[in-house]
Amino acid sequence: MEIWRLPISASQRGKLISAGYTSLSSLSSISSSDLARELKVSESEAMNILKVASHSRGSETSNASCSIVEVLDTFQWWAGAQSAWDMLHDEESLMHITTSSADLDNILGGGIHCKEVTEIGGVPGIGKTQLGIQVAVNVQIPNDFGGLGGKAIYIDTEGSFMVERAFQIAEACIEDMSEYNRFLRKDFQECKIKMLPQDILENIFYFRICSYTEQIALINYLDKFLSEHKDVKVIVVDSVTFHFRQDFDDMALRTRVLSGMALKLMNLAKRFSLAVVLLNQVTTKHTEASFQLALALV
Repeated sequence: MEIWRLPISASQRGKLISAGYTSLSSLSSISSSDLARELKVSESEAMNILKVASHSRGSETSNASCSIVEVLDTFQWWAGAQSAWDMLHDEESLMHITTSSADLDNILGGGIHCKEVTEIGGVPGIGKTQLGIQVAVNVQIPNDFGGLGGKAIYIDTEGSFMVERAFQIAEACIEDMSEYNRFLRKDFQECKIKMLPQDILENIFYFRICSYTEQIALINYLDKFLSEHKDVKVIVVDSVTFHFRQDFDDMALRTRVLSGMALKLMNLAKRFSLAVVLLNQVTTKHTEASFQLALALV
């Protein structure tokens, strides 16, 4: 069970999520005094939170025990085994999302891979947001044109998403497909292009995030959102570390929260067979008597 489902107040859930506690298991080994200090609440309130979490965890374990026999009746654990050859075949058969740059697609092994998390970093102004918008548009290229025909989620933490630019990219994408029709399919039946730029924009679910608390909450909410929108094939986060650089002072806690977020996104990519693109800033690090650019918070 996840923290947002606990029967406690909304403010308590928000404090837990902000502190990096996203699941019941993350509360299993912490004392009430430590929790009170991290959440900045009284120890009695922390004890009550742990009590509710313990009760919920017990109910969850009981339900799991009741259903395990039914699972074993219909599934044998060795049935989940997969050979390395099958894994290679699965990887080779996965669809990719083109970046509209042949060189970049080659570097990425054919484009942005589904079922994987791809992190792309660069200095300010190099075109990270442009690339993110391009991917959110290109994921909608129909199957007849070698695309996925899916929808996109765009998570904007910096306010850099430009809807006018997205419209221009959508127009260019449709024009490219028209050129593909005219020149590469002149001896065959043409695939009729029914998409309009506004159709492409309607298929981009945009979320504006203004704090790391909102970002954590949204990542946890995506599981439910994707269950209701199974045609989403890419999640773009622009940029993933922005609020954690600005508003986070506890380095150990920040590392734990970011690691949990990355794991959550990897699980979503695998479970829903979609691509996750994390756009990241870079910073200057001093190593071995020299300064080098590195991804932020790495």
